[in-house]
Amino acid sequence: MDTSHLAEHAGTAGAVFAPQIPAKPGFEIEVKETPASEPAAAPKEEPFEPLLASASAERGQAATKPCEACHTFEKGGPNRVGPNLWGVVNRPRASESGFNYSAAMKSKGGTWTYAELNNFLANPRRDIPGTAMTFAGIDRERQRADVVAYLRTLSDNPAPLPQVAQPSEDSKSDPKTDAKGGGDGKGDAKGGTSGDAKGNAK
Repeated sequence: MDTSHLAEHAGTAGAVFAPQIPAKPGFEIEVKETPASEPAAAPKEEPFEPLLASASAERGQAATKPCEACHTFEKGGPNRVGPNLWGVVNRPRASESGFNYSAAMKSKGGTWTYAELNNFLANPRRDIPGTAMTFAGIDRERQRADVVAYLRTLSDNPAPLPQVAQPSEDSKSDPKTDAKGGGDGKGDAKGGTSGDAKGNAK
Protein backbone atom coordinates (compact mmCIF):
# COMPACT_ATOMS: atom_id res chain seq x y z
CA MET A 1 0.00 0.00 0.00
CA ASP A 2 1.38 3.39 -1.06
CA THR A 3 1.30 5.64 2.00
CA SER A 4 3.27 8.51 0.54
CA HIS A 5 0.12 10.49 -0.30
CA LEU A 6 -1.13 10.02 3.27
CA ALA A 7 2.13 11.40 4.64
CA GLU A 8 1.84 14.32 2.22
CA HIS A 9 -1.72 15.08 3.38
CA ALA A 10 -0.66 14.76 6.99
CA GLY A 11 2.15 17.23 6.44
CA THR A 12 -0.25 19.67 4.78
CA ALA A 13 -2.79 19.32 7.58
CA GLY A 14 -0.07 19.81 10.14
CA ALA A 15 1.01 23.02 8.43
CA VAL A 16 -2.55 24.35 8.35
CA PHE A 17 -3.63 23.38 11.84
CA ALA A 18 -0.34 23.69 13.70
CA PRO A 19 -0.70 26.09 16.67
CA GLN A 20 1.16 29.37 16.49
CA ILE A 21 3.74 29.38 19.26
CA PRO A 22 4.41 32.86 20.64
CA ALA A 23 7.99 34.06 20.93
CA LYS A 24 7.46 34.61 24.66
CA PRO A 25 5.54 32.18 26.87
CA GLY A 26 2.18 33.35 28.17
CA PHE A 27 -1.12 34.46 26.74
CA GLU A 28 -1.38 37.09 24.06
CA ILE A 29 -4.06 39.58 25.08
CA GLU A 30 -5.47 41.98 22.55
CA VAL A 31 -5.63 45.47 24.01
CA LYS A 32 -7.77 48.11 22.40
CA GLU A 33 -5.94 51.30 21.64
CA THR A 34 -7.29 54.19 23.62
CA PRO A 35 -7.15 57.70 22.22
CA ALA A 36 -4.43 59.91 23.59
CA SER A 37 -5.58 61.68 26.71
CA GLU A 38 -5.88 65.44 26.77
CA PRO A 39 -2.69 67.21 27.85
CA ALA A 40 -2.60 68.03 31.52
CA ALA A 41 -3.83 71.51 32.29
CA ALA A 42 -1.16 74.00 33.26
CA PRO A 43 -1.04 74.72 36.98
CA LYS A 44 -3.14 77.72 37.89
CA GLU A 45 -1.07 80.78 38.63
CA GLU A 46 -1.44 82.54 41.94
CA PRO A 47 -2.92 86.06 41.92
CA PHE A 48 -0.09 88.52 41.40
CA GLU A 49 -1.15 91.23 43.87
CA PRO A 50 -0.77 89.11 47.04
CA LEU A 51 2.55 87.77 45.77
CA LEU A 52 3.80 91.29 45.15
CA ALA A 53 2.66 92.41 48.61
CA SER A 54 4.83 89.73 50.23
CA ALA A 55 7.69 89.85 47.70
CA SER A 56 11.34 90.51 48.55
CA ALA A 57 13.09 93.33 46.72
CA GLU A 58 16.41 91.92 47.92
CA ARG A 59 15.74 88.57 46.24
CA GLY A 60 14.55 90.44 43.18
CA GLN A 61 17.77 92.41 42.96
CA ALA A 62 19.78 89.20 43.15
CA ALA A 63 17.64 87.69 40.40
CA THR A 64 18.34 90.63 38.08
CA LYS A 65 22.12 90.20 38.17
CA PRO A 66 22.16 88.44 34.76
CA CYS A 67 20.11 91.33 33.34
CA GLU A 68 22.99 93.75 33.97
CA ALA A 69 24.60 92.55 30.76
CA CYS A 70 21.88 94.41 28.83
CA HIS A 71 20.36 96.92 31.29
CA THR A 72 21.48 99.48 33.83
CA PHE A 73 19.39 100.09 36.93
CA GLU A 74 20.85 103.22 38.53
CA LYS A 75 19.35 106.68 38.13
CA GLY A 76 20.75 108.35 35.02
CA GLY A 77 22.43 105.10 33.91
CA PRO A 78 23.18 104.62 30.23
CA ASN A 79 21.21 102.50 27.82
CA ARG A 80 22.88 99.30 26.69
CA VAL A 81 21.39 96.55 24.55
CA GLY A 82 18.25 97.31 26.54
CA PRO A 83 17.07 100.59 28.06
CA ASN A 84 17.94 101.88 31.52
CA LEU A 85 15.32 100.59 33.99
CA TRP A 86 15.37 103.30 36.65
CA GLY A 87 11.78 104.48 37.11
CA VAL A 88 10.35 101.78 34.85
CA VAL A 89 7.25 101.16 37.03
CA ASN A 90 4.37 103.24 35.60
CA ARG A 91 6.61 104.57 32.84
CA PRO A 92 5.08 104.71 29.35
CA ARG A 93 6.39 101.96 27.10
CA ALA A 94 9.15 102.79 24.64
CA SER A 95 9.78 106.16 26.31
CA GLU A 96 13.35 105.97 27.62
CA SER A 97 15.24 108.82 26.00
CA GLY A 98 17.93 107.85 23.53
CA PHE A 99 16.94 104.20 23.19
CA ASN A 100 15.87 102.76 19.83
CA TYR A 101 12.91 100.50 20.64
CA SER A 102 11.57 97.80 18.34
CA ALA A 103 8.51 98.56 16.21
CA ALA A 104 6.57 95.97 18.21
CA MET A 105 7.34 97.71 21.50
CA LYS A 106 6.46 101.12 20.08
CA SER A 107 3.15 99.92 18.65
CA LYS A 108 2.16 98.15 21.90
CA GLY A 109 1.75 101.43 23.73
CA GLY A 110 0.42 101.66 27.25
CA THR A 111 2.23 101.85 30.57
CA TRP A 112 4.48 99.51 32.52
CA THR A 113 2.06 98.80 35.35
CA TYR A 114 2.78 96.05 37.85
CA ALA A 115 0.51 93.67 35.95
CA GLU A 116 2.09 94.54 32.59
CA LEU A 117 5.59 94.01 33.94
CA ASN A 118 4.52 90.65 35.33
CA ASN A 119 3.06 89.57 31.96
CA PHE A 120 6.13 90.71 30.04
CA LEU A 121 8.64 89.11 32.39
CA ALA A 122 6.76 85.80 32.20
CA ASN A 123 7.42 85.53 28.47
CA PRO A 124 8.47 88.69 26.58
CA ARG A 125 8.00 87.27 23.09
CA ARG A 126 4.56 85.91 23.88
CA ASP A 127 3.47 89.16 25.50
CA ILE A 128 4.84 91.39 22.74
CA PRO A 129 5.45 89.36 19.55
CA GLY A 130 8.29 90.90 17.59
CA THR A 131 10.10 92.38 20.58
CA ALA A 132 13.86 92.57 20.21
CA MET A 133 14.33 91.30 23.75
CA THR A 134 15.85 87.82 23.63
CA PHE A 135 15.23 87.01 27.32
CA ALA A 136 13.19 83.80 27.60
CA GLY A 137 11.23 84.89 30.67
CA ILE A 138 10.76 83.93 34.33
CA ASP A 139 8.51 80.93 34.87
CA ARG A 140 8.06 81.16 38.63
CA GLU A 141 5.43 83.67 39.73
CA ARG A 142 7.11 84.34 43.07
CA GLN A 143 10.41 85.16 41.43
CA ARG A 144 8.67 87.53 39.02
CA ALA A 145 7.02 89.22 42.00
CA ASP A 146 10.43 89.63 43.64
CA VAL A 147 11.87 91.18 40.47
CA VAL A 148 8.95 93.59 40.10
CA ALA A 149 9.25 94.49 43.80
CA TYR A 150 12.90 95.37 43.14
CA LEU A 151 12.02 97.41 40.04
CA ARG A 152 9.54 99.33 42.21
CA THR A 153 12.42 100.52 44.42
CA LEU A 154 14.15 102.11 41.42
CA SER A 155 12.43 105.43 41.95
CA ASP A 156 12.63 108.53 44.11
CA ASN A 157 8.94 107.98 44.90
CA PRO A 158 8.06 104.28 44.51
CA ALA A 159 4.56 103.68 43.21
CA PRO A 160 2.07 102.36 45.77
CA LEU A 161 1.45 98.65 45.71
CA PRO A 162 -1.83 97.46 44.20
CA GLN A 163 -4.69 96.75 46.56
CA VAL A 164 -5.07 93.11 47.55
CA ALA A 165 -8.67 91.94 47.27
CA GLN A 166 -10.10 90.96 50.64
CA PRO A 167 -12.19 87.79 50.89
CA SER A 168 -15.93 88.42 51.05
CA GLU A 169 -18.03 87.63 54.12
CA ASP A 170 -19.53 84.63 52.31
CA SER A 171 -16.10 83.09 51.71
CA LYS A 172 -15.24 83.59 55.38
CA SER A 173 -18.19 81.50 56.59
CA ASP A 174 -17.39 78.07 57.97
CA PRO A 175 -18.13 75.51 55.22
CA LYS A 176 -18.52 72.75 57.84
CA THR A 177 -21.32 74.62 59.59
CA ASP A 178 -23.02 75.37 56.28
CA ALA A 179 -22.72 71.78 55.09
CA LYS A 180 -24.10 70.25 58.27
CA GLY A 181 -26.88 72.79 58.62
CA GLY A 182 -26.89 72.14 62.36
CA GLY A 183 -29.91 73.79 64.00
CA ASP A 184 -32.42 76.02 62.27
CA GLY A 185 -31.48 79.36 60.84
CA LYS A 186 -33.32 81.25 63.57
CA GLY A 187 -31.37 79.59 66.33
CA ASP A 188 -28.06 80.35 64.63
CA ALA A 189 -29.01 83.97 64.09
CA LYS A 190 -29.85 84.44 67.77
CA GLY A 191 -26.60 83.11 69.16
CA GLY A 192 -23.44 81.14 68.52
CA THR A 193 -20.41 82.01 66.42
CA SER A 194 -22.22 82.17 63.08
CA GLY A 195 -24.90 84.37 64.61
CA ASP A 196 -22.26 86.79 65.90
CA ALA A 197 -20.67 86.93 62.44
CA LYS A 198 -24.01 87.81 60.87
CA GLY A 199 -24.69 90.42 63.48
CA ASN A 200 -21.29 92.02 62.94
CA ALA A 201 -21.79 92.00 59.16
CA LYS A 202 -25.00 94.04 59.61
